[in-house]
Amino acid sequence: MRSGDLVRLRLINDLPPNRDPVLLAGNLPHHFNTTNLHFHGLHVSPSGMADNIFRKIEPGQRAEIEIAIPADHTRGTAWYHPHHHGSADIQLTSGLAGALIVEGDFEDVPEIAAARERLLIVSEVLFDHLGTIERYETVWPEAVPRFLAVNGPREPIIRMRPDEVQRWRLVQAAHESNLRLALEGHALHAIAYDGIPAGEIEAHESLLCAPGQRVDLLVQAGKPGTYPLRAIANDQGYPSPTGPLARVVVGGWALPMALPSALPPPPLTTIRDTELTGSRSLTFSAVEPEYPPAADYQEFAFLVDGLQFDHERVDQRVRLGAVEEWTVVNGHQADQVFHIHTNPFQLTQINGQALPAPIWHDTVVVPREGRVTFRTRFLDFAGKTVLHCHMLNHEELGMMQVIEISDSV
Repeated sequence: MRSGDLVRLRLINDLPPNRDPVLLAGNLPHHFNTTNLHFHGLHVSPSGMADNIFRKIEPGQRAEIEIAIPADHTRGTAWYHPHHHGSADIQLTSGLAGALIVEGDFEDVPEIAAARERLLIVSEVLFDHLGTIERYETVWPEAVPRFLAVNGPREPIIRMRPDEVQRWRLVQAAHESNLRLALEGHALHAIAYDGIPAGEIEAHESLLCAPGQRVDLLVQAGKPGTYPLRAIANDQGYPSPTGPLARVVVGGWALPMALPSALPPPPLTTIRDTELTGSRSLTFSAVEPEYPPAADYQEFAFLVDGLQFDHERVDQRVRLGAVEEWTVVNGHQADQVFHIHTNPFQLTQINGQALPAPIWHDTVVVPREGRVTFRTRFLDFAGKTVLHCHMLNHEELGMMQVIEISDSV
């Protein structure tokens, strides 16, 4: 799609009836076949027929969805996935996700416009011996068997020619794990984060990507050969998954191409001190049993400001037109992943240390027993939306809040 488009969709829920018709606890996974649709990364209305995650589309039902993309919307890589509280994690883990691209970013940069474009949706695949997920215990423990997939298959082949430059739009759609990505013998040149073009190219030997995040990369192929794209060792308070993602096979005649020497100015302006109208802080935490390795998921609770999610309770009231500085504190011994709907934010500090240059995101890792600070604008969309941990097992167990943006605050 493009900025200014009006997108109409019909979502048909053809899943079978729920096996648990009676809701016993709202912050335990439930109603695996009830669904809806969230447009992660779109700056659009959270209300009515639009990006409304409070809608419930039951098995056998259908819903009309209408998304009006602003004419000045940033161009880049977004994605979509179900967001019904109780079933979002299971449905995402089962493969219900896709990329959503607002076209037109970098179209005036010849080196990027000439590059072949690839889409890489990275996921964690978990299921039982029958190939199904009918019980949440199937996906709960960190030690449960899983493999990493790209666009569904394990270790697909990505073909390149020597000296060729390709653009990879990477969507991190894992259900709970951070992944540190590395391509043997090659640098990863980041040009956009979370669908928002960066102001300069950043070369990385490895790149940490959290669930919900996107990163757009330029990769220039080296000499002929086969090079693994892998998730390498990373500590998120426990070991992140490691292993192969894809194989890059370089062969054939050389295709000399160049990386751009510079990028255009970023589309979103820096939020200055003089713009700020307020500040607030919130804290992620958890209640856990004494012996977690042997514990059942029902013994855990994940909290924001000491409370589990309640869709009837408004936790954050924000005035339409506000520009605020937020600090998110992580009181847990493992990393968390903060995501907020509707409005992107400009990350300015990690653990109290200012970044060399602020970076625009909609999803960010909050370090264990640490904090992040960001600034964000609430200028043009009123209604109820949410913030939550994008480790979706944590969200399902309560780590989510309702935000209401209103003229009347």
